[in-house]
Amino acid sequence: FFRELLENAEKSLNDMFVRTYGMLYMQNSEVFQDLFTELKRYYTGGNVNLEEMLNDFWARLLERMFQLINPQYHFSEDYLECVSKYTDQLKPFGDVPRKLKIQVTRAFIAARTFVQGLTVGREVANRVSKVSPTPGCIRALMKMLYCPYCRGLPTVRPCNNYCLNVMKGCLANQADLDTEWNLFIDAMLLVAERLEGPFNIESVMDPIDVKISEAIMNMQENSMQVSAKVFQGCGQPKPAPALRSARSAPENFNTRFRPYNPEERPTTAAGTSLDRLVTDIKEKLKLSKKVWSALPYTICKDESVTAGTSNEEECWNGHSKARYLPEIMNDGLTNQINNPEVDVDITRPDTFIRQQIMALRVMTNKLKNAYNGNDVNFQDTSDESSGSGSGSGCMDDVCPTEFEFVTTEAPPVDPDRREVDSSAAQRGHSLLSWCLTGVVLALQRLSR
Repeated sequence: FFRELLENAEKSLNDMFVRTYGMLYMQNSEVFQDLFTELKRYYTGGNVNLEEMLNDFWARLLERMFQLINPQYHFSEDYLECVSKYTDQLKPFGDVPRKLKIQVTRAFIAARTFVQGLTVGREVANRVSKVSPTPGCIRALMKMLYCPYCRGLPTVRPCNNYCLNVMKGCLANQADLDTEWNLFIDAMLLVAERLEGPFNIESVMDPIDVKISEAIMNMQENSMQVSAKVFQGCGQPKPAPALRSARSAPENFNTRFRPYNPEERPTTAAGTSLDRLVTDIKEKLKLSKKVWSALPYTICKDESVTAGTSNEEECWNGHSKARYLPEIMNDGLTNQINNPEVDVDITRPDTFIRQQIMALRVMTNKLKNAYNGNDVNFQDTSDESSGSGSGSGCMDDVCPTEFEFVTTEAPPVDPDRREVDSSAAQRGHSLLSWCLTGVVLALQRLSR
């Protein structure tokens, strides 16, 4: 949506300026093309300082227009460089550059960071889904799911609370993601609100051609005063050859822009608007809060897994067909020290899960800065950095994650934990994979 928004804005400006200025615009169109090229490069993860880039655009535009309104003179490169230094002092384009700079930087920072956040969330979910169950988890799963058959109780399903303890032990490290994940989702929702309000990139880019045209008209109206002050500061330029001096300024640059007609605007991406798009994404983001701590409950309420909460007397409790008596463990690794069903080593947090927690923490910090309209210098996968920030965006509908991880696969099981039967391990892993698939698919849809 954002990329198409940029394409539409560029096309609209080009069409409008060709109709208005014709050859004069086409001879100087690279100034505007470069503006959009740099905006796209920033959005897709390039090292672009937005403020410096916009200052450069207005300085270049002033140089070109200054030559067009003063065709009777010849300007050297050094003279034009002097002219560009007067951009801030003379304000030849009125207040448009200052306002547009604020609007563009805030909107692009918010848009790029928001998309990066969706990317990071998706990548974290994908990576966590690859974490292999421990041997202790596999033993507990086997006991819960298959021991009833050995006891002659093939139709009796596990007790709900029994399942919860097994799953809380198996997903102890995943549950530790919850705190940082919830902070990340809260930060995403805050930036989404900015996208709907003052940092709305659609409301900035859609009329950008009209705003630039307003700036050019300001320059036309103040051309005599601007020229006089530049001549005073940079010196009297040399007269142009006779052929050029014969052409007066009005003959070169005297047209005005037509009134803006909204019906000529290209349709927005996918026939929707940013407000509707963000509203939809916000609802889905809210649904993903507490997803990691809720996993055991999501799995154990499945009718195909447990006997349910209404059948607590006629269920498999790990030993017989009877009520499950042990208390339910709290969430997270440290709370599994007394888990009666799964042997959990609370002194050895899963390093791979901890990497994902750090990835979320870094992204949350960036989102908070984007909420305040600030960009942050983050090291991206190409080891580039700049004062305006770097990172990965989305290019060709593929959003590479912003963070480099030590591995993209789950760490292997330690040698001293390989005593478990390989077929049992496979069945246990299949169950956990099945359990996590629904969550991952939901998050993937959200990231799109």
